Amino acid sequence: MKIHFFDRTALEQRLKLSDVLHVVESVYRSKAQGNTVVWPTVTHNFEDRGAVMDIRSGYDRGSEVYGAKLLGTFPQNEKMGLPPFSGILVAMDGRTGLPKGIMDASFITSMRTGAAAAIGAYALARPKSETLLVLGTGRQSLFMIGAALTAMPRIKTVYCAEPMNAEAAKPYAAACEEKLHSMFGFDARDVSFIPVGDLAESVWKSDIIITITRSTKPLIRREWVKSGTHLSCIGADMPGKEEIDPAILHDAVVYVDDVDQCVEAGECELAIKGGFMTREHIAGQIGEVLLGTKPGRTGTEEITVFDATGLALLDLAVAKRIVDESGSDPAHSIEL
Repeated sequence: MKIHFFDRTALEQRLKLSDVLHVVESVYRSKAQGNTVVWPTVTHNFEDRGAVMDIRSGYDRGSEVYGAKLLGTFPQNEKMGLPPFSGILVAMDGRTGLPKGIMDASFITSMRTGAAAAIGAYALARPKSETLLVLGTGRQSLFMIGAALTAMPRIKTVYCAEPMNAEAAKPYAAACEEKLHSMFGFDARDVSFIPVGDLAESVWKSDIIITITRSTKPLIRREWVKSGTHLSCIGADMPGKEEIDPAILHDAVVYVDDVDQCVEAGECELAIKGGFMTREHIAGQIGEVLLGTKPGRTGTEEITVFDATGLALLDLAVAKRIVDESGSDPAHSIEL
């Protein structure tokens, strides 16, 4: 029995954003066709140290892969020179039950999360959208920007906002072009990266908004959002998290990655509990829009929201691609 092992460096050398975008879109389509199973998420808050962990798992019948991902976010690690975000991904063969691969989960998570946000925008935003606001300047935000620019080359202005410290957006925006090139090989010389001082003004100017924070209270108010705006909400991936005014969801056409999961732990969770919407208000899964079985946006004045809580199915599909492409590479496999 041969098992493949990949650390973060090996994955960085193999994965391209364009490939991950393709894989994530394929999984969303497969899920909308009923070919996947999402198993319940396990979460735990380490309240004494401000840390969280979660275990996500699932099975894709189409590609015959199942498995689980265990992630931990421990912000205090940075003070000790340790990564604050780490995890392990285990992919299993759905036909035999044998392990296919064990690998670092942090890089795959960042890549597929960026791809998910971008696909939500690609599917639901107005086709001629040119301005993007990314709310959050943490480790995953550059993956949001890189994936969005890859999927939607019409974007020429990116507003960079850090809700906890507006000043932090200035060096972040200044470094975006160089970091996008070094991380993804992306040429962003034609894109303007603008640090946000006035969040309300930047929200109003933006065609597309991607939120990627750890917030537990709304950061974007309903009155700031103009007609026709699309929002990909990514940060609210556990119970109690919330990034946007629930009144936005009330007025929007809402699509999700998984209905049950978003009702329990996405932007939809608190909006439903607060009486701003019901489960029935959710228009469908993003995969249904990609398949053409649901309309998505039906007018230029609609506000659209993609609520994505994160699916292990995406990680597993990326992992399977890596294993399949590696073949019998002895540098990354062992016999057991």
